[in-house]
Amino acid sequence: MSLTQKLREVMKAVGSAHGFDRVLEKVTLVSAAPGKVICELKVEEEHTNKMGTLHGGLTATLVDSVSTMALLCTERGAPGVSVDMNITYMSAAKLGEDIVITAHILKQGKTLAFASVDLTNKATGKLVAQGRHTKHLGN
Repeated sequence: MSLTQKLREVMKAVGSAHGFDRVLEKVTLVSAAPGKVICELKVEEEHTNKMGTLHGGLTATLVDSVSTMALLCTERGAPGVSVDMNITYMSAAKLGEDIVITAHILKQGKTLAFASVDLTNKATGKLVAQGRHTKHLGN
Protein backbone atom coordinates (compact mmCIF):
# COMPACT_ATOMS: atom_id res chain seq x y z
CA MET A 1 0.00 0.00 0.00
CA SER A 2 1.40 3.40 -0.98
CA LEU A 3 2.00 6.24 1.47
CA THR A 4 -0.90 8.17 -0.07
CA GLN A 5 -3.26 5.20 0.31
CA LYS A 6 -2.22 4.67 3.95
CA LEU A 7 -2.77 8.33 4.75
CA ARG A 8 -6.18 8.26 3.04
CA GLU A 9 -7.18 5.45 5.43
CA VAL A 10 -6.02 7.54 8.41
CA MET A 11 -7.96 10.57 7.15
CA LYS A 12 -11.08 8.46 6.61
CA ALA A 13 -10.93 7.26 10.22
CA VAL A 14 -10.31 10.78 11.56
CA GLY A 15 -13.07 12.34 9.44
CA SER A 16 -15.63 9.82 10.65
CA ALA A 17 -14.79 10.39 14.33
CA HIS A 18 -17.46 11.66 16.69
CA GLY A 19 -15.33 14.42 18.23
CA PHE A 20 -13.90 17.69 17.03
CA ASP A 21 -11.91 16.04 14.23
CA ARG A 22 -15.15 15.74 12.25
CA VAL A 23 -14.37 19.23 10.91
CA LEU A 24 -11.75 17.52 8.73
CA GLU A 25 -14.18 15.23 6.90
CA LYS A 26 -14.22 17.45 3.78
CA VAL A 27 -10.45 17.78 3.52
CA THR A 28 -9.19 15.86 0.48
CA LEU A 29 -5.72 14.36 0.29
CA VAL A 30 -3.99 15.29 -2.97
CA SER A 31 -0.60 13.70 -2.37
CA ALA A 32 1.70 12.35 0.30
CA ALA A 33 5.47 11.96 0.16
CA PRO A 34 8.09 11.56 2.88
CA GLY A 35 7.73 14.66 5.07
CA LYS A 36 5.28 16.43 2.73
CA VAL A 37 1.50 16.33 2.43
CA ILE A 38 -0.81 18.32 0.14
CA CYS A 39 -4.55 18.54 0.80
CA GLU A 40 -7.45 20.61 -0.51
CA LEU A 41 -10.62 22.03 0.98
CA LYS A 42 -13.52 23.84 -0.66
CA VAL A 43 -14.68 26.57 1.72
CA GLU A 44 -18.31 25.79 2.55
CA GLU A 45 -20.73 27.58 4.87
CA GLU A 46 -19.85 25.31 7.79
CA HIS A 47 -16.21 26.46 7.49
CA THR A 48 -16.89 30.19 7.60
CA ASN A 49 -17.07 32.94 10.18
CA LYS A 50 -19.79 35.60 10.30
CA MET A 51 -17.98 37.49 7.53
CA GLY A 52 -18.39 34.54 5.14
CA THR A 53 -14.68 33.69 5.03
CA LEU A 54 -12.64 30.73 6.26
CA HIS A 55 -12.76 30.72 10.07
CA GLY A 56 -9.39 31.36 11.74
CA GLY A 57 -9.96 28.48 14.14
CA LEU A 58 -10.41 26.06 11.26
CA THR A 59 -7.27 27.46 9.66
CA ALA A 60 -5.37 26.65 12.88
CA THR A 61 -6.89 23.16 12.91
CA LEU A 62 -5.74 22.62 9.32
CA VAL A 63 -2.19 23.69 10.23
CA ASP A 64 -2.24 21.30 13.20
CA SER A 65 -3.76 18.32 11.41
CA VAL A 66 -2.04 18.50 8.02
CA SER A 67 1.40 19.02 9.59
CA THR A 68 0.70 15.97 11.78
CA MET A 69 -0.14 14.00 8.63
CA ALA A 70 3.22 15.05 7.19
CA LEU A 71 4.91 13.74 10.34
CA LEU A 72 3.13 10.43 9.89
CA CYS A 73 4.79 10.29 6.45
CA THR A 74 8.31 10.31 7.86
CA GLU A 75 10.43 7.25 8.59
CA ARG A 76 9.68 7.54 12.31
CA GLY A 77 5.94 7.93 11.67
CA ALA A 78 5.19 9.41 15.10
CA PRO A 79 2.41 12.04 15.33
CA GLY A 80 3.80 13.71 18.45
CA VAL A 81 2.01 16.30 20.57
CA SER A 82 1.86 20.04 19.97
CA VAL A 83 4.12 22.30 21.99
CA ASP A 84 3.89 25.46 19.89
CA MET A 85 1.91 26.68 16.92
CA ASN A 86 1.87 30.04 15.15
CA ILE A 87 -0.40 31.13 12.33
CA THR A 88 -0.08 34.28 10.26
CA TYR A 89 -3.30 35.21 8.44
CA MET A 90 -2.61 37.08 5.19
CA SER A 91 -5.78 37.10 3.11
CA ALA A 92 -9.36 35.88 3.27
CA ALA A 93 -10.59 32.65 1.73
CA LYS A 94 -14.18 33.21 0.66
CA LEU A 95 -17.14 30.88 0.53
CA GLY A 96 -16.83 28.57 -2.49
CA GLU A 97 -13.09 29.00 -2.96
CA ASP A 98 -10.74 26.03 -3.07
CA ILE A 99 -7.82 26.12 -0.66
CA VAL A 100 -4.60 24.10 -1.02
CA ILE A 101 -2.91 23.11 2.25
CA THR A 102 0.76 22.13 1.90
CA ALA A 103 2.71 20.86 4.90
CA HIS A 104 6.49 20.28 4.99
CA ILE A 105 8.53 18.82 7.81
CA LEU A 106 11.42 21.25 8.20
CA LYS A 107 13.38 19.22 10.75
CA GLN A 108 12.80 16.14 12.84
CA GLY A 109 15.13 15.48 15.75
CA LYS A 110 15.15 13.02 18.64
CA THR A 111 12.41 14.76 20.60
CA LEU A 112 11.12 17.68 18.50
CA ALA A 113 9.79 18.14 14.98
CA PHE A 114 9.24 21.40 13.13
CA ALA A 115 6.73 21.89 10.32
CA SER A 116 5.65 24.67 7.99
CA VAL A 117 2.19 24.82 6.45
CA ASP A 118 0.97 27.10 3.65
CA LEU A 119 -2.70 27.62 2.83
CA THR A 120 -3.11 29.08 -0.64
CA ASN A 121 -6.02 29.96 -2.90
CA LYS A 122 -6.02 27.26 -5.60
CA ALA A 123 -7.24 29.60 -8.36
CA THR A 124 -4.97 32.56 -7.69
CA GLY A 125 -2.03 31.06 -5.78
CA LYS A 126 -2.45 33.84 -3.21
CA LEU A 127 -1.23 32.97 0.28
CA VAL A 128 -4.16 32.80 2.71
CA ALA A 129 -2.23 31.81 5.83
CA GLN A 130 1.07 30.35 6.90
CA GLY A 131 1.65 28.28 9.99
CA ARG A 132 4.59 26.91 11.94
CA HIS A 133 4.07 23.92 14.19
CA THR A 134 6.44 22.39 16.73
CA LYS A 135 5.69 18.93 18.08
CA HIS A 136 7.23 16.84 20.84
CA LEU A 137 7.87 13.30 19.64
CA GLY A 138 8.56 11.58 22.94
CA ASN A 139 11.64 9.60 23.80
